[in-house]
Amino acid sequence: MGNNKNLDYQHDEHHVHLIVYHLIWCPKRRRKVLVNQIGARCEALIRQKCEEKGWTILELAVQPDHVHLFVRVWPSVSAADVVKECKGLSAYRLRQEFPELLKLPSLWTRSYFASTAGNVSSETIQRYIAAQSTS
Repeated sequence: MGNNKNLDYQHDEHHVHLIVYHLIWCPKRRRKVLVNQIGARCEALIRQKCEEKGWTILELAVQPDHVHLFVRVWPSVSAADVVKECKGLSAYRLRQEFPELLKLPSLWTRSYFASTAGNVSSETIQRYIAAQSTS
């Protein structure tokens, strides 16, 4: 997972912390819409939002039917905050820029997978992604 330097504890005036989330979310109905220009633009928008918020992306993979994000955040930031910000900006801008996405009732499912970085098995992740095919 990226450079180990990014996994050192951060120190500020009142805290010592290392908060890293592994997040996954999928397009509505598990549609394989995150391809070509749409996938590239989705990645750019997520990177833009994380940079704006001061979050460090350790890994980001936009697949045709899901997004994987390993992100380092501040102690006051919840996994829900990260997902809300990234999904919100990307859904709004992608649907504006790519009208074909308006065919979906919404770009993203309401659900997401979240874990603190650590021992999450690939089987757990695959079960989450497979379960999204009915969303």
